[in-house]
Amino acid sequence: MVYSEVYSMLTEPEIFLGKKIKMKGSFAYAQGDGRYYFACIIADATACCSQGIEFVLGEERSFPDEYPGVGEEITVEGIFDTYYEGENRYCQLINAEMC
Repeated sequence: MVYSEVYSMLTEPEIFLGKKIKMKGSFAYAQGDGRYYFACIIADATACCSQGIEFVLGEERSFPDEYPGVGEEITVEGIFDTYYEGENRYCQLINAEMC
């Protein structure tokens, strides 16, 4: 059920814009364009597939010292938003907190 809700957020983001979202999953990050992208990854019920939502913390933290390790369980809460990089649209939680 949770996985399908994340899938809905990624395919129909307009429905979720501005809503407060809380999600539990695994911590992941990627590096590109001179910055880090942080995400909460949620697997489906059979753990064969996963979807993630990027998050941007409201408070500044030092990476990697003040972040969990890759794959560690996290809970993130923030406001759902989208942004563009070039022609690509991405979803993210802004002003997020890791609980």
